[in-house]
Amino acid sequence: MIGAMFGDIAGSKYEFKNIRTKDFDLYSRDAYFTDDSVCTIAFMDFLLHAKLRSKEEAVKYLQRWTRKYPNSGYGGRFWHWIWSDNPEPYGSCGNGSAMRISPVAWVAKDYEELKELVNIVTEITHNHPEGIKGALVVATCIFMALHEKSKEDIKKYAVKEYPEIATFDYEKLRQSYGFYEICQMSVPQAIYCFLISKDFDDCARTTVSIGGDCDTTAAISCAIAEAYYGTSKKHYEYVYSLLTEEMIEVVEEFNKKY
Repeated sequence: MIGAMFGDIAGSKYEFKNIRTKDFDLYSRDAYFTDDSVCTIAFMDFLLHAKLRSKEEAVKYLQRWTRKYPNSGYGGRFWHWIWSDNPEPYGSCGNGSAMRISPVAWVAKDYEELKELVNIVTEITHNHPEGIKGALVVATCIFMALHEKSKEDIKKYAVKEYPEIATFDYEKLRQSYGFYEICQMSVPQAIYCFLISKDFDDCARTTVSIGGDCDTTAAISCAIAEAYYGTSKKHYEYVYSLLTEEMIEVVEEFNKKY
């Protein structure tokens, strides 16, 4: 379960220096994991080991992991949340809610459990309606892919939630898409890149090539792509070469269980 991490790493070099082309080294040794991977792994650990799947426990796991990796590119308000003794949600609609949600889709047994888990891990920080919506839509797309729904089915659902997806054009996005860190301006674009992709690698390249907050949009799109296309030994070897040992241990345990 490394789709989000692969996308995060693929976009890491280009987040603040957009490349606007698919022609780049997708397996660069100069790439690195960011907050997207740290937060995703935090929730993998939470789903594996928490005594209760509660908001209180989710806070503990998210703070534990983010404090271990303090220089991973967190947003300002989230940074204060990380170090708070009494962390409270702060009305965010940031795309951080969507980039870290993928483990939930692998664990949920049905849609009701999916919604419940999305709310637990999202509302501890991103309690704005758009923040919750972004996380739920991404989790649902992954859940649908894992349960062998067609790309057309996923598109139909995604367009119902974000109608603008139906009007997107890749070349226009590549030329003019800006840097947005909110769900409503990045989740639809990430889902669109998955929908027009040919395979997992093409999804990563397509997402990075439209620019913007591309480590996060690629974390989102590649999480869906992994559920739909699958990943290979090559993908795992690359991601593992850039993660820490304790991160790899959590991913391995999560894979064995789910």
